[in-house]
Amino acid sequence: MKIKHHGAVNGVTGSCHELKLDKNNSILIDCGLFQGAETSNDGASFEKLQIEFSVEGIRALFVTHCHIDHVGRIPYLFAAGFNGPIYCTKPTAELLPLVLEDALKIGFTRNKNLIQRALKKITKNIIGLNYNQWMTLPESTLKARFSPAGHILGSAYIQFDLGKHEKNRRIIFSGDLGAPYTPLLPSPKSPYQADILVIESTYGDRLHGPRRNRHKTLKQIIEKCVADDGVVLIPAFSIGRTQELLYELEHIIHSYKKTKQNNTNWGNIEVIIDSPMAAKYTQTYRQLKTYWDKEARRKKATGRHPLSFSQITTIDGHREHTQTVDYLKKHQRPAIVIAASGMCAGGRIVNYLKALITDNRTDILFVGYQAQGTPGRDIQTWGPKNGYVTLDGRRHNINAGTHTISGYSAHADQKDLVNFVKRMRKKPNEIRIIHGDAKAKRALKKQLLELLPESKIHIPKK
Repeated sequence: MKIKHHGAVNGVTGSCHELKLDKNNSILIDCGLFQGAETSNDGASFEKLQIEFSVEGIRALFVTHCHIDHVGRIPYLFAAGFNGPIYCTKPTAELLPLVLEDALKIGFTRNKNLIQRALKKITKNIIGLNYNQWMTLPESTLKARFSPAGHILGSAYIQFDLGKHEKNRRIIFSGDLGAPYTPLLPSPKSPYQADILVIESTYGDRLHGPRRNRHKTLKQIIEKCVADDGVVLIPAFSIGRTQELLYELEHIIHSYKKTKQNNTNWGNIEVIIDSPMAAKYTQTYRQLKTYWDKEARRKKATGRHPLSFSQITTIDGHREHTQTVDYLKKHQRPAIVIAASGMCAGGRIVNYLKALITDNRTDILFVGYQAQGTPGRDIQTWGPKNGYVTLDGRRHNINAGTHTISGYSAHADQKDLVNFVKRMRKKPNEIRIIHGDAKAKRALKKQLLELLPESKIHIPKK
Protein backbone atom coordinates (compact mmCIF):
# COMPACT_ATOMS: atom_id res chain seq x y z
CA MET A 1 0.00 0.00 0.00
CA LYS A 2 1.23 3.49 -0.89
CA ILE A 3 -0.23 6.98 -0.88
CA LYS A 4 0.76 9.38 -3.64
CA HIS A 5 -0.23 13.03 -3.63
CA HIS A 6 -0.97 14.61 -7.01
CA GLY A 7 -2.19 17.94 -5.63
CA ALA A 8 -2.86 20.06 -2.52
CA VAL A 9 0.69 19.51 -1.30
CA ASN A 10 2.15 22.94 -2.18
CA GLY A 11 -0.98 24.89 -1.29
CA VAL A 12 -4.72 24.55 -0.85
CA THR A 13 -6.02 23.74 -4.32
CA GLY A 14 -5.87 20.87 -6.79
CA SER A 15 -6.70 18.17 -4.26
CA CYS A 16 -5.94 14.74 -5.72
CA HIS A 17 -4.56 11.71 -3.88
CA GLU A 18 -3.91 8.17 -5.01
CA LEU A 19 -4.20 5.20 -2.68
CA LYS A 20 -2.28 2.36 -4.30
CA LEU A 21 -3.75 -0.92 -3.11
CA ASP A 22 -1.16 -3.09 -4.80
CA LYS A 23 1.12 -2.99 -7.84
CA ASN A 24 -1.73 -2.91 -10.37
CA ASN A 25 -4.69 -1.38 -8.54
CA SER A 26 -5.39 1.97 -6.96
CA ILE A 27 -8.13 4.48 -6.24
CA LEU A 28 -8.23 8.27 -6.37
CA ILE A 29 -9.53 10.58 -3.69
CA ASP A 30 -10.67 13.84 -5.34
CA CYS A 31 -9.44 15.35 -8.60
CA GLY A 32 -9.50 19.11 -8.21
CA LEU A 33 -8.63 22.26 -10.09
CA PHE A 34 -5.54 24.31 -9.25
CA GLN A 35 -6.23 28.00 -8.59
CA GLY A 36 -4.37 31.26 -8.00
CA ALA A 37 -0.58 31.13 -7.67
CA GLU A 38 -0.77 27.33 -7.62
CA THR A 39 -1.48 27.13 -11.36
CA SER A 40 2.03 27.63 -12.77
CA ASN A 41 4.98 29.99 -12.67
CA ASP A 42 3.77 32.06 -15.61
CA GLY A 43 0.16 32.16 -14.38
CA ALA A 44 -1.11 29.93 -17.19
CA SER A 45 -3.24 27.08 -15.97
CA PHE A 46 -3.49 24.86 -19.04
CA GLU A 47 -0.76 22.39 -18.08
CA LYS A 48 -2.19 22.16 -14.58
CA LEU A 49 -5.49 21.01 -16.03
CA GLN A 50 -3.88 18.00 -17.64
CA ILE A 51 -3.67 14.69 -15.80
CA GLU A 52 0.07 14.18 -15.38
CA PHE A 53 -0.12 10.71 -13.83
CA SER A 54 -1.11 7.38 -15.36
CA VAL A 55 -4.77 6.42 -14.96
CA GLU A 56 -4.03 2.77 -15.75
CA GLY A 57 -5.10 0.61 -12.85
CA ILE A 58 -7.21 3.32 -11.16
CA ARG A 59 -10.35 1.44 -10.18
CA ALA A 60 -12.51 4.25 -8.86
CA LEU A 61 -12.68 7.89 -7.84
CA PHE A 62 -13.94 8.82 -4.36
CA VAL A 63 -15.10 12.43 -3.93
CA THR A 64 -15.07 14.12 -0.50
CA HIS A 65 -17.19 17.09 -1.66
CA CYS A 66 -17.91 19.06 -4.79
CA HIS A 67 -15.93 22.28 -4.47
CA ILE A 68 -14.12 22.90 -7.75
CA ASP A 69 -10.66 22.60 -6.17
CA HIS A 70 -11.61 19.01 -5.33
CA VAL A 71 -13.52 17.98 -8.48
CA GLY A 72 -12.67 20.49 -11.23
CA ARG A 73 -10.31 18.19 -13.15
CA ILE A 74 -12.68 15.23 -13.35
CA PRO A 75 -13.41 16.00 -17.05
CA TYR A 76 -9.67 15.79 -17.74
CA LEU A 77 -9.49 12.54 -15.81
CA PHE A 78 -12.06 11.05 -18.21
CA ALA A 79 -10.27 12.59 -21.18
CA ALA A 80 -7.11 10.79 -19.99
CA GLY A 81 -8.91 7.45 -20.21
CA PHE A 82 -10.49 6.89 -16.80
CA ASN A 83 -13.99 5.42 -16.98
CA GLY A 84 -14.56 4.01 -13.51
CA PRO A 85 -17.22 4.75 -10.90
CA ILE A 86 -17.34 8.03 -8.99
CA TYR A 87 -18.39 7.37 -5.39
CA CYS A 88 -19.73 10.20 -3.23
CA THR A 89 -22.55 10.97 -0.80
CA LYS A 90 -26.09 11.30 -2.10
CA PRO A 91 -26.21 15.11 -1.70
CA THR A 92 -22.89 15.41 -3.53
CA ALA A 93 -24.30 13.23 -6.30
CA GLU A 94 -27.05 15.84 -6.77
CA LEU A 95 -24.67 18.81 -6.72
CA LEU A 96 -21.71 17.39 -8.62
CA PRO A 97 -23.16 17.63 -12.18
CA LEU A 98 -23.78 21.36 -11.62
CA VAL A 99 -20.17 21.90 -10.52
CA LEU A 100 -18.81 19.84 -13.41
CA GLU A 101 -20.84 21.91 -15.86
CA ASP A 102 -19.06 24.98 -14.48
CA ALA A 103 -15.69 23.20 -14.66
CA LEU A 104 -16.27 22.28 -18.30
CA LYS A 105 -16.98 25.92 -19.15
CA ILE A 106 -13.78 27.00 -17.43
CA GLY A 107 -11.42 24.42 -18.87
CA PHE A 108 -12.97 22.85 -21.95
CA THR A 109 -15.51 24.74 -24.00
CA ARG A 110 -18.52 27.06 -23.98
CA ASN A 111 -20.24 24.89 -26.57
CA LYS A 112 -23.46 23.68 -24.91
CA ASN A 113 -23.70 20.49 -27.00
CA LEU A 114 -20.16 19.43 -26.14
CA ILE A 115 -20.73 20.23 -22.46
CA GLN A 116 -23.90 18.13 -22.35
CA ARG A 117 -22.18 15.20 -24.09
CA ALA A 118 -19.30 15.32 -21.62
CA LEU A 119 -21.67 15.63 -18.65
CA LYS A 120 -23.72 12.68 -19.83
CA LYS A 121 -20.60 10.53 -20.08
CA ILE A 122 -19.39 11.51 -16.60
CA THR A 123 -22.64 11.63 -14.63
CA LYS A 124 -23.66 8.08 -15.58
CA ASN A 125 -20.65 6.96 -13.52
CA ILE A 126 -21.69 8.84 -10.35
CA ILE A 127 -22.86 6.59 -7.50
CA GLY A 128 -24.42 8.32 -4.48
CA LEU A 129 -24.06 6.57 -1.13
CA ASN A 130 -25.62 7.05 2.30
CA TYR A 131 -23.59 8.49 5.13
CA ASN A 132 -22.07 6.09 7.67
CA GLN A 133 -22.64 2.90 5.68
CA TRP A 134 -19.75 0.68 4.61
CA MET A 135 -19.50 -0.28 0.95
CA THR A 136 -17.09 -2.74 -0.69
CA LEU A 137 -15.33 -1.90 -3.92
CA PRO A 138 -16.38 -4.57 -6.46
CA GLU A 139 -13.82 -7.37 -6.96
CA SER A 140 -11.82 -6.06 -4.03
CA THR A 141 -11.47 -6.35 -0.26
CA LEU A 142 -11.39 -2.55 0.07
CA LYS A 143 -14.22 -1.09 2.13
CA ALA A 144 -15.14 2.59 2.34
CA ARG A 145 -17.45 4.75 4.41
CA PHE A 146 -18.44 8.43 4.09
CA SER A 147 -18.96 10.39 7.33
CA PRO A 148 -20.24 14.00 7.62
CA ALA A 149 -17.45 16.58 7.41
CA GLY A 150 -19.55 19.71 8.03
CA HIS A 151 -17.86 21.68 5.23
CA ILE A 152 -20.63 22.04 2.62
CA LEU A 153 -23.80 20.07 2.02
CA GLY A 154 -22.80 16.51 1.15
CA SER A 155 -19.19 16.88 2.30
CA ALA A 156 -17.53 13.89 3.93
CA TYR A 157 -14.32 12.50 5.27
CA ILE A 158 -13.71 9.01 3.95
CA GLN A 159 -12.63 5.96 5.94
CA PHE A 160 -10.98 3.12 4.03
CA ASP A 161 -10.53 -0.37 5.44
CA LEU A 162 -7.87 -2.34 3.59
CA GLY A 163 -8.62 -5.68 5.27
CA LYS A 164 -7.52 -7.48 8.39
CA HIS A 165 -4.19 -8.67 6.96
CA GLU A 166 -2.89 -5.12 6.38
CA LYS A 167 -0.64 -3.54 9.00
CA ASN A 168 -2.10 -0.07 8.43
CA ARG A 169 -5.65 -1.19 7.97
CA ARG A 170 -7.72 1.98 8.49
CA ILE A 171 -6.83 5.01 6.37
CA ILE A 172 -8.79 8.25 6.57
CA PHE A 173 -8.81 11.16 4.13
CA SER A 174 -10.29 14.21 5.83
CA GLY A 175 -11.26 16.13 2.70
CA ASP A 176 -12.13 19.61 3.99
CA LEU A 177 -13.39 19.58 7.57
CA GLY A 178 -15.94 22.15 8.65
CA ALA A 179 -16.08 24.29 11.74
CA PRO A 180 -18.64 23.60 14.48
CA TYR A 181 -21.91 25.52 14.21
CA THR A 182 -21.62 26.07 10.48
CA PRO A 183 -25.04 27.29 9.28
CA LEU A 184 -27.25 24.51 7.88
CA LEU A 185 -24.75 21.71 8.53
CA PRO A 186 -24.26 19.17 11.32
CA SER A 187 -20.83 19.39 12.96
CA PRO A 188 -18.32 16.65 12.06
CA LYS A 189 -17.72 13.88 14.58
CA SER A 190 -14.38 12.15 14.87
CA PRO A 191 -14.05 8.51 13.80
CA TYR A 192 -13.34 5.79 16.33
CA GLN A 193 -9.89 5.00 14.96
CA ALA A 194 -7.33 5.57 12.23
CA ASP A 195 -3.97 4.04 11.45
CA ILE A 196 -3.07 6.65 8.84
CA LEU A 197 -4.75 10.06 8.64
CA VAL A 198 -4.41 12.43 5.69
CA ILE A 199 -5.63 15.76 7.06
CA GLU A 200 -6.18 19.22 5.62
CA SER A 201 -4.53 22.28 7.22
CA THR A 202 -6.10 25.32 5.53
CA TYR A 203 -6.40 27.15 8.85
CA GLY A 204 -3.82 25.09 10.70
CA ASP A 205 -2.24 28.25 12.12
CA ARG A 206 -5.39 30.24 13.02
CA LEU A 207 -8.39 30.28 15.29
CA HIS A 208 -11.88 31.41 14.25
CA GLY A 209 -14.05 33.63 16.40
CA PRO A 210 -17.28 32.32 17.94
CA ARG A 211 -20.38 32.22 15.76
CA ARG A 212 -22.10 34.99 17.72
CA ASN A 213 -19.10 37.26 17.09
CA ARG A 214 -19.11 36.65 13.34
CA HIS A 215 -22.89 37.19 13.30
CA LYS A 216 -22.44 40.49 15.16
CA THR A 217 -19.72 41.66 12.76
CA LEU A 218 -21.82 40.80 9.72
CA LYS A 219 -24.73 42.74 11.22
CA GLN A 220 -22.52 45.79 11.90
CA ILE A 221 -21.22 45.86 8.32
CA ILE A 222 -24.75 45.70 6.96
CA GLU A 223 -25.86 48.46 9.33
CA LYS A 224 -23.10 50.67 7.90
CA CYS A 225 -24.28 49.78 4.40
CA VAL A 226 -27.84 50.79 5.31
CA ALA A 227 -26.71 54.02 6.96
CA ASP A 228 -24.61 55.37 4.08
CA ASP A 229 -26.59 53.86 1.17
CA GLY A 230 -23.55 51.85 0.16
CA VAL A 231 -23.01 48.40 -1.31
CA VAL A 232 -21.54 45.40 0.45
CA LEU A 233 -19.69 43.13 -1.97
CA ILE A 234 -19.19 39.56 -0.80
CA PRO A 235 -17.04 37.36 -3.05
CA ALA A 236 -18.23 33.85 -2.25
CA PHE A 237 -18.14 30.34 -3.59
CA SER A 238 -21.42 29.62 -5.33
CA ILE A 239 -21.82 26.43 -3.36
CA GLY A 240 -21.66 26.36 0.42
CA ARG A 241 -20.70 29.88 1.40
CA THR A 242 -23.52 31.58 -0.53
CA GLN A 243 -26.15 29.43 1.15
CA GLU A 244 -24.64 29.97 4.62
CA LEU A 245 -24.67 33.74 4.09
CA LEU A 246 -28.30 33.69 2.96
CA TYR A 247 -29.15 31.76 6.11
CA GLU A 248 -27.46 34.35 8.34
CA LEU A 249 -28.85 37.34 6.44
CA GLU A 250 -32.37 35.98 6.73
CA HIS A 251 -31.85 35.70 10.49
CA ILE A 252 -30.62 39.31 10.78
CA ILE A 253 -33.49 40.72 8.72
CA HIS A 254 -36.02 38.54 10.53
CA SER A 255 -34.71 39.77 13.91
CA TYR A 256 -35.09 43.42 12.92
CA LYS A 257 -38.64 42.84 11.76
CA LYS A 258 -39.52 40.84 14.87
CA THR A 259 -38.27 43.58 17.23
CA LYS A 260 -39.84 46.32 15.08
CA GLN A 261 -36.46 47.90 14.46
CA ASN A 262 -37.06 47.70 10.75
CA ASN A 263 -36.63 51.16 9.26
CA THR A 264 -37.24 52.02 5.61
CA ASN A 265 -33.77 51.10 4.41
CA TRP A 266 -33.78 47.75 6.19
CA GLY A 267 -37.12 47.01 4.63
CA ASN A 268 -35.83 47.83 1.15
CA ILE A 269 -32.32 46.42 1.25
CA GLU A 270 -31.77 43.95 -1.55
CA VAL A 271 -29.73 40.78 -1.24
CA ILE A 272 -28.51 40.23 -4.78
CA ILE A 273 -27.33 36.78 -5.81
CA ASP A 274 -25.49 37.42 -9.06
CA SER A 275 -24.59 33.94 -10.15
CA PRO A 276 -26.74 31.54 -12.18
CA MET A 277 -24.76 28.65 -10.70
CA ALA A 278 -25.30 29.88 -7.13
CA ALA A 279 -29.03 30.07 -7.86
CA LYS A 280 -29.02 26.45 -9.04
CA TYR A 281 -27.03 25.31 -6.02
CA THR A 282 -29.36 27.18 -3.68
CA GLN A 283 -32.37 25.51 -5.27
CA THR A 284 -30.71 22.12 -4.79
CA TYR A 285 -29.90 23.00 -1.15
CA ARG A 286 -33.61 23.69 -0.62
CA GLN A 287 -34.51 20.33 -2.12
CA LEU A 288 -32.00 18.59 0.16
CA LYS A 289 -33.41 20.07 3.37
CA THR A 290 -33.49 16.63 4.99
CA TYR A 291 -29.69 16.96 5.25
CA TRP A 292 -29.87 20.32 7.06
CA ASP A 293 -29.02 20.49 10.75
CA LYS A 294 -31.70 20.58 13.46
CA GLU A 295 -31.65 24.36 13.88
CA ALA A 296 -32.30 25.00 10.19
CA ARG A 297 -35.05 22.38 10.04
CA ARG A 298 -36.77 23.97 13.07
CA LYS A 299 -36.81 27.36 11.35
CA LYS A 300 -38.29 25.81 8.24
CA ALA A 301 -40.98 24.12 10.34
CA THR A 302 -42.10 27.51 11.72
CA GLY A 303 -42.78 28.79 8.21
CA ARG A 304 -39.55 30.71 7.68
CA HIS A 305 -37.57 30.32 4.46
CA PRO A 306 -33.86 30.69 5.27
CA LEU A 307 -32.79 30.28 1.62
CA SER A 308 -35.69 31.95 -0.19
CA PHE A 309 -36.82 35.03 1.76
CA SER A 310 -38.56 37.92 -0.01
CA GLN A 311 -35.61 40.33 -0.27
CA ILE A 312 -33.47 38.03 -2.40
CA THR A 313 -33.01 39.10 -6.01
CA THR A 314 -31.39 36.62 -8.40
CA ILE A 315 -29.52 37.87 -11.45
CA ASP A 316 -29.43 35.49 -14.38
CA GLY A 317 -28.24 36.66 -17.82
CA HIS A 318 -25.18 38.78 -18.65
CA ARG A 319 -27.27 41.75 -19.78
CA GLU A 320 -29.13 41.85 -16.47
CA HIS A 321 -25.78 41.56 -14.70
CA THR A 322 -24.25 44.57 -16.47
CA GLN A 323 -27.41 46.60 -15.89
CA THR A 324 -27.23 45.82 -12.17
CA VAL A 325 -23.55 46.82 -11.96
CA ASP A 326 -24.26 50.12 -13.75
CA TYR A 327 -27.31 50.83 -11.58
CA LEU A 328 -25.44 50.31 -8.32
CA LYS A 329 -22.59 52.48 -9.55
CA LYS A 330 -24.89 55.39 -10.46
CA HIS A 331 -27.49 55.26 -7.68
CA GLN A 332 -27.21 55.47 -3.94
CA ARG A 333 -29.08 52.46 -2.69
CA PRO A 334 -28.09 49.97 -0.01
CA ALA A 335 -27.52 46.49 -1.36
CA ILE A 336 -25.69 43.30 -0.54
CA VAL A 337 -24.15 41.54 -3.53
CA ILE A 338 -22.99 37.94 -3.30
CA ALA A 339 -21.14 36.83 -6.42
CA ALA A 340 -18.42 34.42 -7.51
CA SER A 341 -15.58 33.84 -7.66
CA GLY A 342 -14.82 33.54 -4.00
CA MET A 343 -11.21 34.64 -4.51
CA CYS A 344 -12.02 37.43 -7.03
CA ALA A 345 -9.96 35.64 -9.67
CA GLY A 346 -12.75 35.78 -12.24
CA GLY A 347 -16.50 35.70 -12.57
CA ARG A 348 -19.05 38.44 -12.03
CA ILE A 349 -17.60 39.78 -8.77
CA VAL A 350 -14.76 41.31 -10.82
CA ASN A 351 -17.15 43.66 -12.64
CA TYR A 352 -18.61 44.83 -9.34
CA LEU A 353 -15.13 45.43 -7.97
CA LYS A 354 -14.05 47.42 -11.02
CA ALA A 355 -17.16 49.60 -10.75
CA LEU A 356 -17.29 50.10 -6.97
CA ILE A 357 -13.89 49.50 -5.36
CA THR A 358 -12.89 53.18 -5.61
CA ASP A 359 -16.08 54.31 -3.81
CA ASN A 360 -15.55 54.75 -0.07
CA ARG A 361 -19.22 53.88 0.56
CA THR A 362 -18.50 50.36 -0.67
CA ASP A 363 -17.50 47.58 1.72
CA ILE A 364 -15.84 44.35 0.60
CA LEU A 365 -16.39 41.44 2.93
CA PHE A 366 -14.25 38.31 2.76
CA VAL A 367 -15.80 35.27 4.38
CA GLY A 368 -13.50 32.58 3.02
CA TYR A 369 -9.89 31.69 2.37
CA GLN A 370 -8.03 33.84 -0.20
CA ALA A 371 -5.24 31.89 -1.88
CA GLN A 372 -1.89 33.48 -2.61
CA GLY A 373 -1.71 35.06 -6.06
CA THR A 374 -5.43 35.89 -6.24
CA PRO A 375 -6.89 39.42 -6.39
CA GLY A 376 -8.86 38.57 -3.27
CA ARG A 377 -5.65 38.06 -1.31
CA ASP A 378 -4.27 41.39 -2.65
CA ILE A 379 -7.40 43.33 -1.65
CA GLN A 380 -7.48 41.62 1.73
CA THR A 381 -3.77 42.31 2.36
CA TRP A 382 -3.51 45.90 1.15
CA GLY A 383 -6.92 47.29 2.03
CA PRO A 384 -7.81 50.96 1.55
CA LYS A 385 -4.52 52.39 2.85
CA ASN A 386 -2.37 53.06 -0.22
CA GLY A 387 -3.67 49.84 -1.67
CA TYR A 388 -4.49 48.87 -5.22
CA VAL A 389 -5.41 45.74 -7.06
CA THR A 390 -4.99 44.70 -10.68
CA LEU A 391 -8.23 43.55 -12.29
CA ASP A 392 -8.33 42.53 -15.95
CA GLY A 393 -4.94 44.13 -16.48
CA ARG A 394 -5.76 47.54 -14.97
CA ARG A 395 -4.87 49.01 -11.59
CA HIS A 396 -7.72 50.07 -9.33
CA ASN A 397 -7.19 52.01 -6.12
CA ILE A 398 -8.86 50.46 -3.08
CA ASN A 399 -11.01 53.10 -1.41
CA ALA A 400 -13.65 50.62 -0.29
CA GLY A 401 -13.61 49.33 3.23
CA THR A 402 -12.29 45.78 3.53
CA HIS A 403 -13.34 43.28 6.16
CA THR A 404 -12.58 39.65 6.91
CA ILE A 405 -14.75 37.40 9.04
CA SER A 406 -12.76 34.21 9.41
CA GLY A 407 -15.49 32.74 11.57
CA TYR A 408 -17.59 32.22 8.45
CA SER A 409 -14.96 30.00 6.96
CA ALA A 410 -16.28 26.58 6.07
CA HIS A 411 -12.91 25.18 7.18
CA ALA A 412 -12.05 23.96 10.64
CA ASP A 413 -9.49 26.08 12.49
CA GLN A 414 -6.40 24.80 14.30
CA LYS A 415 -8.29 23.86 17.44
CA ASP A 416 -10.96 21.98 15.48
CA LEU A 417 -8.35 20.08 13.46
CA VAL A 418 -6.47 19.05 16.59
CA ASN A 419 -9.75 18.05 18.26
CA PHE A 420 -10.63 15.88 15.27
CA VAL A 421 -7.54 13.81 16.09
CA LYS A 422 -7.78 14.12 19.87
CA ARG A 423 -11.31 12.72 19.95
CA MET A 424 -10.39 9.50 18.17
CA ARG A 425 -10.37 6.60 20.62
CA LYS A 426 -7.50 4.91 18.76
CA LYS A 427 -5.09 7.54 17.51
CA PRO A 428 -3.26 7.33 14.15
CA ASN A 429 0.36 6.23 14.11
CA GLU A 430 0.94 8.31 10.96
CA ILE A 431 -0.49 11.70 9.99
CA ARG A 432 0.09 13.38 6.63
CA ILE A 433 -0.61 17.12 6.61
CA ILE A 434 -1.79 18.51 3.26
CA HIS A 435 -4.01 21.26 1.79
CA GLY A 436 -2.47 24.33 3.41
CA ASP A 437 0.15 27.03 3.08
CA ALA A 438 3.59 26.08 4.42
CA LYS A 439 3.13 28.17 7.58
CA ALA A 440 -0.23 26.59 8.36
CA LYS A 441 1.12 23.08 7.87
CA ARG A 442 4.11 23.69 10.12
CA ALA A 443 1.90 25.16 12.86
CA LEU A 444 -0.49 22.23 12.75
CA LYS A 445 2.39 19.75 12.75
CA LYS A 446 3.74 21.33 15.94
CA GLN A 447 0.37 21.00 17.67
CA LEU A 448 -0.11 17.40 16.59
CA LEU A 449 3.41 16.43 17.69
CA GLU A 450 2.58 17.74 21.16
CA LEU A 451 -0.57 15.62 21.15
CA LEU A 452 1.01 12.48 19.64
CA PRO A 453 4.78 12.54 20.23
CA GLU A 454 5.13 8.85 19.30
CA SER A 455 3.35 9.16 15.95
CA LYS A 456 4.94 9.89 12.59
CA ILE A 457 3.65 13.32 11.60
CA HIS A 458 4.97 14.75 8.39
CA ILE A 459 4.31 17.14 5.52
CA PRO A 460 4.52 15.17 2.28
CA LYS A 461 5.85 16.47 -1.00
CA LYS A 462 4.49 15.60 -4.40
